[in-house]
Amino acid sequence: MEDERRDKDKHATESDNSRTQLKVLIVDDDKVVRLTHKMLLDRVGVKDHVAVENGKEAVELHNNGQSFDLILMDKDMPVMNGIEATRTLRSMGVSCKIIGVSTSTSNKIYVQEFVEAGLDDFYTKPLTVQILGEILEKIKS
Repeated sequence: MEDERRDKDKHATESDNSRTQLKVLIVDDDKVVRLTHKMLLDRVGVKDHVAVENGKEAVELHNNGQSFDLILMDKDMPVMNGIEATRTLRSMGVSCKIIGVSTSTSNKIYVQEFVEAGLDDFYTKPLTVQILGEILEKIKS
């Protein structure tokens, strides 16, 4: 029993350690969503995160040499939307996980276009600690 608990604690610590080393980019035009995603990332142990307001800013960060382990990409944004930004990032050779997040899922064709642009997965906002934890576990595997 004691050994099982120690193994679980060790696994949790290893998981927490790997999460603290992740670098995440939040791309969303809504300030409240950006702050919410930052809080959720903090709660699951990810401390290195950057937030920008549109896809163009995400592309510029990569053009300036920054890289990330995960991008949380909104679909509907001014300047450059998530579909265009995802396509551009993939054409630049960006291979990190890009997760689409959006509140608008009623237009299935538009969601499909977003996925086909190069997303690794798609979730409906709002994200939760549980969903974010599942996303982070997929990154590790």
